[in-house]
Amino acid sequence: MIQFNTFASVELKTARIEKAERIEESEKLIKLQVSLGEEKRQIIAGIAKSYTAQELEGKMIIIVANLEPRMLMGHESQGMLLAATNEEGNPILITPEGDVKEGVVIK
Repeated sequence: MIQFNTFASVELKTARIEKAERIEESEKLIKLQVSLGEEKRQIIAGIAKSYTAQELEGKMIIIVANLEPRMLMGHESQGMLLAATNEEGNPILITPEGDVKEGVVIK
């Protein structure tokens, strides 16, 4: 269990995937260029077993926007996307339903 204040400090935002490309040295990682409205970010995500780069482009996702950047296989990740695991153990993106703008804070 975590305290409410700890949970409230997590900043979730909507983001649109503008560009996606496989990281060749990895079986799982995809490099995403995402838009949070006026801000652009790069996120490295372990979703290549579930999605091709082409089918990710244009998708709206939800990210943890205030996570400290981290290096993954030599690439900086500036956030983390939200995903669930399906019955086969593969990640499935959590996406907003309906028309939502980029950079909207999830409350």
